[in-house]
Amino acid sequence: MIKENLIQIKNTLPKEVTLVAVSKTKPVADLKEAYEAGQRIFGENKIQEMVAKYDELPKDIQWHMIGHLQRNKVKYMAHFVDLIHGVDSFKTLVEINKQALKHDRTINCLLQARIAKEETKFGLPFEEIKNIINSKEFSNLNNVKVVGLMGMATFTDNQDQLTAEFSSLSNLFNEIKSTNSDFSILSMGMSGDYKLAIDCGSTMIRVGSSIFGARNYAI
Repeated sequence: MIKENLIQIKNTLPKEVTLVAVSKTKPVADLKEAYEAGQRIFGENKIQEMVAKYDELPKDIQWHMIGHLQRNKVKYMAHFVDLIHGVDSFKTLVEINKQALKHDRTINCLLQARIAKEETKFGLPFEEIKNIINSKEFSNLNNVKVVGLMGMATFTDNQDQLTAEFSSLSNLFNEIKSTNSDFSILSMGMSGDYKLAIDCGSTMIRVGSSIFGARNYAI
């Protein structure tokens, strides 16, 4: 079913939208099936789990860290992670830069903006994102490249609210992109809302359960 699900989703995506297969809690066998179906970008939310899968799976896979990031664990993935989605502080950027330098790499990152009304969601206020990007301290981070924004909408069936949240982030993305040539990725939209996110301007969606099925958090 994984192959069929992937094909079905990819056939509906505009060519400019990238699919991240969210494989957190899923066994390596499931990732192999998705890989054999042509998927090369996988998203994990726990660094230890991502490292274990990286060690076991083909090295042409692009690994995305999509969960909330603890600074003291950046070092474990700095040698291979392709994109970090959930950067929500300047201190975290500094740590990523430090660890990337040790491996002579530049690590791509997305700043996570707070768009949801829920208190449980992480993210930076819009003004703080602009302040970080325009700061001299940020310009001195030579081993980090902020290539866009990420946001998680409120968990709701209210389409008007979701549209408002996605559109607000899309407007911020376009505003920054107009003066920042590094900006190319707007990561928003998951299994339940990615079609609406794409309509609002998303260029990268994070889809898990629609590919792999319901999650078993006991794994």
